[in-house]
This record gives sequence, C-alpha cells and structure tokens, in this order.
Amino acid sequence: MSRTHRRSRTLLLALSTVLAVSGGTAVAFAGDSGARAAAARVDNPYAGAKVYVNPEWSRNAAAEPGGSAVADQPTGVWLDRIAAIGGSGGKMGLRAHLDAALQQNANVVQLVIYNLPGRDCSALASNGELGPTEIDKYKTGYIDPIAQILAESKYANLRIVTTVEIDSLPNLVTNTGGRPTATPECDVMKANGNYVKGVGYALNKLGAVPNVYNYVDAGHHGWIGWDDNFAASAQIMHQAATAEGSTVDKVHGFIVNTANYSALKEDHVKIGDTVGGRSVRESKWVDWNRYTDSLSFAQAFRNQLVSTGFKSDIGMLIDTSRNGWGGSARPTGPGPTTDVNAYVNGGRFDRRIHIGNWCNQSGAGLGERPKAAPEPGIDAYVWMKPPGESDGASKEIPNDEGKGFDRMCDPTYTGNPRNGHNMSGALPNAPLSGHWFSAQFQELLKNAHPKL
Repeated sequence: MSRTHRRSRTLLLALSTVLAVSGGTAVAFAGDSGARAAAARVDNPYAGAKVYVNPEWSRNAAAEPGGSAVADQPTGVWLDRIAAIGGSGGKMGLRAHLDAALQQNANVVQLVIYNLPGRDCSALASNGELGPTEIDKYKTGYIDPIAQILAESKYANLRIVTTVEIDSLPNLVTNTGGRPTATPECDVMKANGNYVKGVGYALNKLGAVPNVYNYVDAGHHGWIGWDDNFAASAQIMHQAATAEGSTVDKVHGFIVNTANYSALKEDHVKIGDTVGGRSVRESKWVDWNRYTDSLSFAQAFRNQLVSTGFKSDIGMLIDTSRNGWGGSARPTGPGPTTDVNAYVNGGRFDRRIHIGNWCNQSGAGLGERPKAAPEPGIDAYVWMKPPGESDGASKEIPNDEGKGFDRMCDPTYTGNPRNGHNMSGALPNAPLSGHWFSAQFQELLKNAHPKL
C-alpha cells in the first residue's frame, strides 16, 4: 500500500534517556534499566511484520472442533479493567503478553485500551468499572501503569498497536442532545467531557512511547455513516486528539468496525444503485446512509479525518473478525429488481435483522484473515475482537467485572430506537462479555468467508 506521505521520526538514544522527536517537540523518556534501543518508526506497523498470537485465545480456539484452522491467527489483547494490566482470574497480564511476544519473535502486539469513565454509555453489557466522574483514576490507575510498562527497554523493538477506547467518541454525537437514540448516560459523558479528556490523555501518554502506534476507534458505517454524524464524529475525534496535552501527531490512524459485524465489501449492493428509479439509499436497510460496507466507509472517513486536521499519512484498520457472513445464506448475486427493499435484502451479505444489532449476532462468520496493506489507505485487516469471545450475556449474570446485562444480548428482546425496534438477532445462552462462547465460535467457523 502507498500513502501520499511517509512518517519519519528521529529517535535519539543517550544512555538511559530516549528523545522522541515528533512534530518538532522533543519528549524525554527515562530508561528503566539502561539504554532503550527503540526501533525506528515505520509508516505501516503491520507491513512485513509478524503479529503476536495470544496463546490464551489460541488454546481456546484450538480446543474447538475445526478451530485449529485459525488458532494461529493474531488477535487483540483487551485491557478492559485495571486488574487486566497485572492479570486476574488466572489470565495473563500485560507484561506476560509482551514477554510472550518476544518469545514468539513477533514484531507487532495489538492492545485494546478500553476502560473510560462511564464506558459504553449506550450499552450495558460492557459499562465498565469506572464511574462517570472517575477520570483521575482512569489516568493514574489505568493509563499511567500501561504506559510505564510499554516504555520498558526490553519491549523497545516491538511495534505496539494501541486501539484506543472502542465505542466511545461517536456516542457523544449520535446518542446525546435529545436525539431519539440519546441516553441519559451519554448526555452525562458529553457534559462532563471525560470521554474527550480520557482519550486525549491516553493518546498523549501512550503516544509518548516511541514504539507505540495509536489507532483511535471510529465506530462503523452503520453508526456514523449518515450525513449528520459523519463530519461531526471526525470533529469530536479531533477535539479528543488535541485534549490533555495531546496533538494529532500522537494519532497514527483509526480503526473501524471493532467488535462489529458490518460486511467488508457489499458486492451486490452499491450506494449508487437504483431500482425502479429509487436509490438504494431509500431502502429500509440502508436508510439514507452514504455507505453500505466497511471498506468504502473506512476510506471515505479517512479523507474526512484528514480534512478535519489529522495528518495526511494516517492509516486505517478494519476489524474483520466476525464480518464474513458466509455459509448457505450468503447471496451469490443481486436481489430481485421488483422493489428497492427486495433488491437490497436479497443481495446484501450482512444478514443482520438491523444494522444497529451488535451483540453475538446469529449467522455471522469469520471474515478476511488478518492481512497487511490490503487496500489503499488501509494499514491492515485485523482481528481486534477475538472470535469466540462473547459480546455480552444473554441474561443477567452477577459478576465482579463491572459488566451489566444489556437486552440487546437477549434473543427475545424486541429492540429500541438504536436498532429500529427490531429483534436483537443475538445468539442464546451467551456468557459475560469477553468470556469464551463455544456456540458462537462454531457458528463463526461454519459461516467463514473466505471459507476455511
């Protein structure tokens, strides 16, 4: 893949101090045990790289019938609470993952930074452990310890990709201010500014480590692909990227479709198609959106972000872990041209009941395998959400992980304004978010596209 410009950064090594020169500003890092021989910055951290395979996820996948076909794929490591940094419940902590990456001779480690105050204000399955006002605890108890570990000299040659705060900033645009989709929780987070402050602090602190590559979460086309959400979301992302001492230089790129199901490419439903004189945008499924799939949205949103003030060399990631939509239900051609809704519904790969459905979706399949530089402007297809890890429990399950019960994970739920009051489309008998869900993994294998 080529970009219009290539990023260059000069790394100056002097005894126990490394100076990272970015945008003309020199930032000093105290070495933890002598000189830090940081690897040079690269334009695309995935290019030519071996990406870390999480042994915990790999073991779960390999233990499933047929799972060995994908057990060697790299997936994201989710740091979804403070206890995850040191490891809890018998699971590996951050240092253990980084050490394992060194043992694998990996070049890239993928981390999900995911613990904002008042996290996921429009969902309950992953509300998180920090209350809406606990921004100081987020900074000193969560981000600072992560940054300190990442800055240790023995990890200096790893390219550390951090995907920053999934499902956060777009909520401030789409789910606030009296909109039908607004929630009181999102109004609180917009008013107190702690999403913006938290993301800005994370970008600034993590981006100060020379071998960290920050990618900010940018939702998906079925969330911010509409005209009234598109530019406004880019603006709030720029606001966050320049908050708490951060600058756009601390943003290497953005990630779309994280832990979501939007198809990568809709071959049979293009936004410019018309049926009987009616645009596909008039269909119930598309509903006046400007995009029908993740790739077209990611490339267009990248341009919007650059025009909003981000650097021209930013790259995009697309999470393809569960958006394959293969199997017997996958259309092999366009739908009938008798009606625009029949045309769209008959031809679309994405088989969800509604594009707003997000929890443990029935019929989903593994998508494109992780791949570097697959399309212009795209740094990589990634599996940031580990396939087989639940989005949320189908019923309330008491826990000490700060995870609530969201009716969107209940297959009997009839919906809300955010999914057009449709059935949730969720699989039954799901465990807490992040816990292994064998039935989901088996469905993902069965419906993989490309096929295994």
